[in-house]
Amino acid sequence: MDERAVVTAFLRTEGDVLLLKRSDDVGSYQGHWAGVAGHVEDHDGPDGAVRAEIRDETGIDPTTCTLVRRGESFRVEDSDLGVRWTVHPYLFECPTRAVELDREHTKSEWTSPTAVFRRDTVLDLDVSYDRVRPTVETVTNDHEHGSAYLSVRALEVLRDEAALLATDSDLRRSDDIFAVARELVDARPPMVVLANRIAQVIDAAGTDPAAVEQEVIEGIDRALSADTQAASALQSWVGEARVATLSRSGTVVRGVVECDPDAVLVSESCPGREGVAVAEEFASEIPTTVTSDAAFPGQLAAWGADVLVVGADALLPDGAVRNKVGTRPAAAVATDLDIPVAVATAADKIAPTATDETEPRPPEELYDGPAAIDVVNPTFERTPAELIDCYVTDRGELATSDIESLAADFVECRQSLDRPEHSN
Repeated sequence: MDERAVVTAFLRTEGDVLLLKRSDDVGSYQGHWAGVAGHVEDHDGPDGAVRAEIRDETGIDPTTCTLVRRGESFRVEDSDLGVRWTVHPYLFECPTRAVELDREHTKSEWTSPTAVFRRDTVLDLDVSYDRVRPTVETVTNDHEHGSAYLSVRALEVLRDEAALLATDSDLRRSDDIFAVARELVDARPPMVVLANRIAQVIDAAGTDPAAVEQEVIEGIDRALSADTQAASALQSWVGEARVATLSRSGTVVRGVVECDPDAVLVSESCPGREGVAVAEEFASEIPTTVTSDAAFPGQLAAWGADVLVVGADALLPDGAVRNKVGTRPAAAVATDLDIPVAVATAADKIAPTATDETEPRPPEELYDGPAAIDVVNPTFERTPAELIDCYVTDRGELATSDIESLAADFVECRQSLDRPEHSN
């Protein structure tokens, strides 16, 4: 049997992936749906092959795509063709939906990846996707991205598992979609937005897999739209100002870039130092300065900040903000200097109840020596409402009374996660 190595790449944007319909000009699987695919032997290994195929088959510059996951390769035999394929699967985040097809394909479509479980595809395309798709474990172990990003990844896990159950696929990892929902919520307990968005799905769809799949697809669209709207609403606060920020908030990053301020000051944001990566994102379009966490509050005056803009891991019912450590001292100094403090976030981050989850990080990040030293290494801290000037959300600017009212709504919605018998 002929042995051939191939790559299969899924390009993802806004929760959808790109599927391509193969033309009659290709040597196999004509008329079938596939990801971006090609032979490894034509290039310098799988990593080189997959990037070359992205460029050749879609016209998208592969350097603009971010590798999310390289899945474990697998073998599959096609006795009709007399070929044993070794498939190397990949998942990339893609910044555009603009595709220029080559002669190997007749059609492209951005769609929910659950389509691979139902369409006429190349051999084992569903297995390729299964090797790179988000899982409870990837959500649990991702300490680089913010809660809004991870809430979308969690919704994708729920969507995929629901589709696998609805199609009775052998690739399913659970026979109980409610258990999957609970596992996702329990994976990152402090992440209010993740729990709220999962709860909204179960509250609306019950536990019927097909209904859950469709509700999640719509929920992902709502989540992405909410973050976009909150980012756009920053315009009145940022404008052409000199903006200070810390940590990594997708909403803040997008909003600041859209507003095109005069300059940006970014705290490095330990632990994790994700502020450095945020500064790199800003630097290509905006004059950017990065400083240490210790220096950041003092630099608000020395650098000349006009506004401090932060995201939120959660908005508590009394208007307090739970966010990355360093937010409270920065907000306190800004308030003392009469520098406005704006919180930009989706309303789905409103917590049903007041909690002070700090999500401790590994103590060895601070100290791993022999002395008997207690280590406190929290990820989050609470910033009281009196240090916040405005809450900019997808539902407009909220008053503390609005936050309290919405928190009560989420209390009711969250009850769906405590009723496994819930159905519509």
